[in-house]
Amino acid sequence: MFKRFICVIASVTSLFGLCKPTWAEDDSNFTDNFHLGGYSSAGIEIPRDSKARAFVNELSLILTWENEGRLKFFGEFELEEPLSWNHTQGFTTRDAYLDLERFYFDYNLSEKLNLRAGRFLTPAGRWNLIHAAPLVWTSTRPVVTELLFPSSINGLMLYGSVPYQDYAFEYSIFLEALKDQVKEDDETIYKHVNGARFTLNAPISLGLTIASFKEDTALSPHYRMVGLDFVTHLGDWELSGEGFYRETNKGKQAGSGAYLQSAYHLGNEWYWLTRLETFEHPAYGSAERWVLGATKRLKPNQLLKFEFVGGSGDIPEAPRGFIGTFAVLF
Repeated sequence: MFKRFICVIASVTSLFGLCKPTWAEDDSNFTDNFHLGGYSSAGIEIPRDSKARAFVNELSLILTWENEGRLKFFGEFELEEPLSWNHTQGFTTRDAYLDLERFYFDYNLSEKLNLRAGRFLTPAGRWNLIHAAPLVWTSTRPVVTELLFPSSINGLMLYGSVPYQDYAFEYSIFLEALKDQVKEDDETIYKHVNGARFTLNAPISLGLTIASFKEDTALSPHYRMVGLDFVTHLGDWELSGEGFYRETNKGKQAGSGAYLQSAYHLGNEWYWLTRLETFEHPAYGSAERWVLGATKRLKPNQLLKFEFVGGSGDIPEAPRGFIGTFAVLF
């Protein structure tokens, strides 16, 4: 990962050097268009079947560049699990690793068409695109959004928005150009990823995802996947959900799942959260999860979350028990 990170930085630095005269004649104007931000979360987890632990979940730095021209840059560099603690090992950093989450350029081709090139989040459903801890209601992620498709790809994407009556119709069409070269822990590496996502932003926002890909193993079949998602607001309620179905190119079922989530505003910036999940995967088997919790919005950029997770089936990525976290966007 570090070798890939250095190569990418070197390439982009060279590109900046070559293209700089077309963006600005003054060094200060060029550098002033950079903006640095990020997010982080930390908490405590008490799983039902393993030892309690405290952790800093991630430290993510986001670097952007844009001016009044057509070209923009976005980079997200994440240090995963930089610090954790349990009563056996004490404090440790041995699980820490650097992840190049996103690194891409956007070029505005027209009012309704943009081109993205680089490493970006796979446009599959809603959660994968807004998964940052300060932007989602719960500490835990729905299983189906994590284990059925690649979370990020290296490639090209055409995207844009078209007015439709009083609403907006958004689209994105993506194609992988380079598969991931580094495998971390038990991560599944995918290749030959391509697909599209279409969204109608209305009082009930509806999304459709279609994609095809395969795992980077000798015997992996080629998968085809379809997904549906929605989000709407009814008074003090926010309702959302996603569902995915995956099959092989021979028509054999190869994984599916869905979740339905509600957030109810209790007052004083407290929200009551419920979520029901179902999941099936050839490697993990079948599982169900339920989540009950409460989230406090301390400030517009800070969330305090408490939740209990139960259900059936053993999935290491989705332990059952209690988890509480604090997330901040800066």
